[in-house]
Amino acid sequence: MTDHNTISAGETFKKVFDNIEKVMKGQARAIRLLLAGFAGGGHILLEDYPGTGKTTLAKTLALSIDTRFTRIQFTPDLLPSDILGVSIFDPKDREFRLHNGPVFTNILLADEINRASPRTQSALLEAMGEKQVSIDGNLYRLEDLFFVIATQNPVESCGTYPLPEAQMDRFALQFSLGYISAEDEVAVLSAQKDTHPIESISSCVTIEDILALKKQVKNVYISEELKHYIVEIVKATRSFPGVVLGASPRASLALMQTAGALALFDGYEFVSPDHIQEIAVAVIAHRLVMDPQARFSGQTAQGAVEEILTTTPVPT
Repeated sequence: MTDHNTISAGETFKKVFDNIEKVMKGQARAIRLLLAGFAGGGHILLEDYPGTGKTTLAKTLALSIDTRFTRIQFTPDLLPSDILGVSIFDPKDREFRLHNGPVFTNILLADEINRASPRTQSALLEAMGEKQVSIDGNLYRLEDLFFVIATQNPVESCGTYPLPEAQMDRFALQFSLGYISAEDEVAVLSAQKDTHPIESISSCVTIEDILALKKQVKNVYISEELKHYIVEIVKATRSFPGVVLGASPRASLALMQTAGALALFDGYEFVSPDHIQEIAVAVIAHRLVMDPQARFSGQTAQGAVEEILTTTPVPT
């Protein structure tokens, strides 16, 4: 058992990072972004093609921590009660008892979230935003450590329901894993020739280590100048040509918290402009609604954020 009193934030990050990298070859950037969102207190949306390792990444993170993990495969017939739970009448005690759904966990994998109906998707809104759920008029608190990793496939639109803007805004980051290099792909083939590397993964940190890490992220110093820098970047999305709906103040908060996590991972006690710039696209782009005409002309939300980063003055 790991003694969380003797393990630093940097050690926690390195242990989990190295554990995940044993399975996820060539995905150092994705692992870093995932852990920044995790430590920063946000939730993650992975959007990528089939077979790129979205589910494996989520499962490896969960296996690296001595904690509870639940996976929900989203389908069109999934109901909100299948996620939250349901009250069932107990004839012996003559009262209703709550049978907890899979949302009562520490790490929740919502696989192919856009395959479920908007009604079912919205069951996660309160859980993700407030760490609580409402069932039959009663409020139930979720665990102190509650982290959602959702996945969706961008190429199969038949029978899917695009996530509404309100739910997209609940995700601190959205990013893709992308295809790995030929050399890394050969390493994947070699590693999986006999068994899958994930079968040898065991927990390397405790839930207490992770809660301590999240607490340390909140203590990372960020100057007033950099707070203004974050706000200026987010504010610029609201008037950028081709953007119908810009990012909300929730994006500013997520950018500050995840940049703080990156700073801590790098051994800094303060946030630098580089940390903000590194993670800005992943934090902001998925929250933007582009004008259809701008999309048809090839403009993207990622491109808009990248351009804003090049034109917003950096504090010195």
